Amino acid sequence: MTTPHNAAVSFTSLLLISSLLLASSYLCASEAQSSPPIVNGLSWTFYQSSCPDLESIIQKQLKKVFKKDIGQAAGLLRLHFHDCFVLGCEGSVLLNAPDGGPSTEQNAPPNLSLRQQAFEIVEDLRRRVHKKCGRIVSCADILALAARDSVLLAGGPDYNIPLGRRDGLTFATEQVTLANLPAPFSNASVILDSLATNQNLDATDVVALSGGHTIGISNCGAFEGRLYPNQDSSMDKTLANNLKKVCPALNANGTVVMDIRTPNKFDNRYYVGLMNRQGLFTSDQDLYTDRRTRGIVTQFAINETLFFEKFVASMIKMSQLRVLTGRNGEIRARCSATNSNGKYLESVVKEVAEGFSELI
Repeated sequence: MTTPHNAAVSFTSLLLISSLLLASSYLCASEAQSSPPIVNGLSWTFYQSSCPDLESIIQKQLKKVFKKDIGQAAGLLRLHFHDCFVLGCEGSVLLNAPDGGPSTEQNAPPNLSLRQQAFEIVEDLRRRVHKKCGRIVSCADILALAARDSVLLAGGPDYNIPLGRRDGLTFATEQVTLANLPAPFSNASVILDSLATNQNLDATDVVALSGGHTIGISNCGAFEGRLYPNQDSSMDKTLANNLKKVCPALNANGTVVMDIRTPNKFDNRYYVGLMNRQGLFTSDQDLYTDRRTRGIVTQFAINETLFFEKFVASMIKMSQLRVLTGRNGEIRARCSATNSNGKYLESVVKEVAEGFSELI
């Protein structure tokens, strides 16, 4: 005889099995894409002869940065995401307006919380690389490598990325930025539709790339709608109560970690949190609520190796979105400005002075 308790357990087991089977179909369907094709103009060995020390220069400096503040790893990873999703991985988010102030892309609401130090770190890396190799490496490539090393140095997988990107000549408008960066209060349907339409990313890509939220912090404004005026029923009550201590009302200025288990380590605990209704954003938690992505979340929560494998494939795919190569774009002399209107000469003079000061 089946008791109510046994019936509940059986139903839960069936639900989990169904989720895993659904996930398997998604993951098997995307298996052929586990090694994404390389865009024409990019190469795994692009700087092998012209700047053989490129990757070691970047990684060596980031080790020093992260030793002081591992939180900067999340800032660099997020900066790369926000660059690629708007105009493509061509460094537009790094550009200031012609008068030197923030661009309309940087001033767009989704980008206001980008860490200012992340921009400064990328510019510092650019200066070090150009000093060693000359102005042959783009800011877009430097940002892509910095994001890759942020994952690795925070405990995530080590992987190669194709290089050869060139820098864009303009930044995006606020409207274009908003249209291409799904909000944290978006549900899974909006996220899936937006990233499939605008970025050619499938469900596995969406869930894998969302795993970037396993490191980093967020401001109250990104999730306060789940707390006030009424608590979101899909949020764990203990988590909600803890969040209310940091964000006691609407428009509070507090910050919280996005992964309550291992906030500074790149691992699969983010997905464990989703299974326990501890996702911070609607866009996070709804990945476990939605039947199309629930099984993938479950697979990644169970198998960190699988998550790492799919994350790497999705990152390589994302890092090639609408890249500029060959004669398109330019190699910026300074990541925050294009080379037009005499800015290249100005930056060269400044760098010569900086280099001289380091010698004395």
